[in-house]
Amino acid sequence: MSLSIRRARDDELAACADLYDRVVKATFTWLDPPDQHAKFFKEAEDEEVYVAVEDGRILGLAAFFRPTEFLHSMYVDTDAHGRGVGSALLAHVTATAKGPITLKVVARNTPARRFWKARGFAEIEHGEDEPGHPWVRMQR
Repeated sequence: MSLSIRRARDDELAACADLYDRVVKATFTWLDPPDQHAKFFKEAEDEEVYVAVEDGRILGLAAFFRPTEFLHSMYVDTDAHGRGVGSALLAHVTATAKGPITLKVVARNTPARRFWKARGFAEIEHGEDEPGHPWVRMQR
């Protein structure tokens, strides 16, 4: 079966929160992040959540805040990396956007920065959410 990208249904948000929590913990190992379920649900209230689905399984998600064309998060399950899931999610969000898309990435997350740069995003701003937690804002 092929990969499909679509808006997440309400009954899929729990599975999206599970994926979000799992990938955040696998990615940001130096932070020892707490459970991310409540954070995901709170943020998803104001965002459009898109899912990448294959054979009934959610492989990735993208959360897009339309008022500012901000791609708030995009996570792909670790066993689906390198299969084009992130690129497919990005293509879908890009097709729905009305203008340039911006995003923030944790500065230390080199694989993510490489992913975004390879897809035409440029670094436009640097900052810190709190001391010791720098980020990079990117735009395309």
